[in-house]
Amino acid sequence: MSLQHETRRIPPADPGLLSRALEVAGRLANDAAEVITATAGRDRLTDTVKAHPFDWVTDTDRTLERHTRRVLAAEFPDVPVLGEEYGADPGVHSAPLRWVVDPVDGTANYVAGFPWCAYSLALVDAYGPVVGVIADPSRAQIYAAARGRGVRANGVPVRIAPRPVVGGLVCAELSLERAPGFTARAAAAHTGVRVLGSAALAITQVALGHAVAAVLDRYEEWDVAGALCLASEAGAVVVDAQGNPDPLPTDDLIVAVPGALDTVLDWWHHP
Repeated sequence: MSLQHETRRIPPADPGLLSRALEVAGRLANDAAEVITATAGRDRLTDTVKAHPFDWVTDTDRTLERHTRRVLAAEFPDVPVLGEEYGADPGVHSAPLRWVVDPVDGTANYVAGFPWCAYSLALVDAYGPVVGVIADPSRAQIYAAARGRGVRANGVPVRIAPRPVVGGLVCAELSLERAPGFTARAAAAHTGVRVLGSAALAITQVALGHAVAAVLDRYEEWDVAGALCLASEAGAVVVDAQGNPDPLPTDDLIVAVPGALDTVLDWWHHP
């Protein structure tokens, strides 16, 4: 299955905005990394119940989102925020720009002290992510990208190259209905499937060249926006479940290194 439509032309962003947004987002990511490192596996759960008993909320989730909102309100007073813990500011979906934050992506891992959780922050416009920053505290890494400026991991440029699917790894964050069939088809093709428990880090593994693809369903914008900026700027292909290029799909999504997409799409749509 091949791409069905050409990617729409995405205009460049204001250079001054990019520089300032990267600087502020980088500071916030460093702050978050320090807090997550100090509290992972030891934080106190709140009494909030979300979608189900495994959908944790911690003091750190709330503290980091409040800190992020305070800093962004001071630095970008005209840009509303959409966040996992405190929802959407008024007018967020009609504004020309919005910040999107997930203070701890992979909270269940964080609660257990399992080293796959992240802080994710993105600046988004009508064309998709403009800036994306991911803090990966367990690996002491800050990944940052901006439209047209590429990706850096702790300041070092990152660029992926085409790789075969066979013998590679695919990160999957899938529903129970879809996961068994997809995993079986990947295994039959001698491709490993890994479930990290963090949508942001799953996509980031493609941006870093560690995985050949990431497949996700049933996510929220705050789970993926920052990492999708990394993936696009690293040279990965981002599509919806039908194979249509989309920098920020709103339903299912697939991210793949060049040359891997058609195979992964076939596994996705296999009867």
